[in-house]
Amino acid sequence: MAFEGLTERLQNAIGKLRKKGKLTEADVKEVMREIRLALLEADVNFKVVKEFIKTVRERSIGAEVLESLTPAQQIVKIVDEELTKVMGEEATPLNKSPKIPTIIMMVGLQGAGKTTTAAKLANKLKTEENARPMLIAGDIYRPAAIDQLKILGQEIDVPVFALGTDVSPVEIVKQGLAQAKENHNDYVIIDTAGRLQIDETLMNELSDIKDLAQPNEILLTVDAMTGQSAVEVAEGFNGKLDVTGVVLTKLDGDTRGGAALSIRSVTGKPIKFMGQGEKITDLDVFHPDRMASRILGMGDMLSLIEKAQRDYDEEQALAMQEKMRENSFDFNDFLVQMEQVQNMGPMEDIIKMIPGMANNPALKNMNFDPKDLERVKAIIFSMTRQERENPDILNPSRRRRIAAGSGRPIQEVNRMIKQFNQMKDMMKKVSNGNFDGMDQMFGSGMTGKMAKMSMSRMVRKNKKIKQKRLNKLRKKRGRK
Repeated sequence: MAFEGLTERLQNAIGKLRKKGKLTEADVKEVMREIRLALLEADVNFKVVKEFIKTVRERSIGAEVLESLTPAQQIVKIVDEELTKVMGEEATPLNKSPKIPTIIMMVGLQGAGKTTTAAKLANKLKTEENARPMLIAGDIYRPAAIDQLKILGQEIDVPVFALGTDVSPVEIVKQGLAQAKENHNDYVIIDTAGRLQIDETLMNELSDIKDLAQPNEILLTVDAMTGQSAVEVAEGFNGKLDVTGVVLTKLDGDTRGGAALSIRSVTGKPIKFMGQGEKITDLDVFHPDRMASRILGMGDMLSLIEKAQRDYDEEQALAMQEKMRENSFDFNDFLVQMEQVQNMGPMEDIIKMIPGMANNPALKNMNFDPKDLERVKAIIFSMTRQERENPDILNPSRRRRIAAGSGRPIQEVNRMIKQFNQMKDMMKKVSNGNFDGMDQMFGSGMTGKMAKMSMSRMVRKNKKIKQKRLNKLRKKRGRK
């Protein structure tokens, strides 16, 4: 996963301050040196690192930090805020046309994931906005690109306009736009050709398409795994086409992640989306503040919540939340949540979004075998209806019967029930804004403090939005 090395280095550097009641300028200087090395090793652009360290150092030697009783937390806060600034402060929405269709032109080098990203974006617009997008297959030099786009279009039920490889890309786009206007499509997403490197022929063709289509967005797809060269590619395309935004792909791969920290500063163009997986749904809005939290090992609860909400209907989410508050969450609810979790992706990726879990030593010792979920299901399915609805009645004799029925050892049954009760207790506390259990879960050291800080911030930030949603749903269900 991206940033793992950077996260560990930053946590270690800042963690050295946790035992210090007061800081000296020498302490700050040493930490800045470690942070600088960590960023450079993560492939962050040198100029970006230089400016970042300068700003953080100036803020860190102020009275607010040097006289603080919790200097480590103050440094974390400053680094978090400055990382967010470097990546663009806030999420940047798509530029939309005042009248349909909004035209989006996808550009980038070959192999960056342009075609797949075009389909992912179409799917996102269709499912989240109930829009009617259309895809245009404008890459005539890689025949597989046309076939790939058609297959993806069928999968998401989005029309794909294609004329084959013997028609010029400009003509394809011209006819595709005419059809989109006739069919009243809300969005047109143009997939264009790429090359292994930027050349004059490619740029001339893309310029011709831009002149014809007059796109509202020119989204540059960049492979995050290419490191420093990703920034160079962004500079090259931006210089020729004046791109409006960037899509960073393969952030789930073995990448140092420096591109995410460099592109905005170097090009002045926002990262609008990020791809983290191969599924058609694996395209997310890029939130600089959330990414900063991930980099610092503080998790990303808002993205985790949104990821879950894509698979939950709102009424079900409300019911689950109220069950947590009322302490009536049972094994039937647990089964529903397990199935939702399985749909969200690999367990290790999900857990790393929980504050404090990135690079947590306990996480490294865990083995996330998909079969474990099936074993848990077998144990729950061996319970009677009454036992599932009333976990408190699971006495030793009932547990022995469940173990025999599921074919699992009694120790495993006991462990699963204990974990269920711990999770239930923790979720109830968190849903009520109580983070006291964080010390047990993440420890009372730097990781635990960062986890509490992040969870508290996330809950406060989401509180108003969540309350509006709950009021709306209660009204819908006839509640006061």
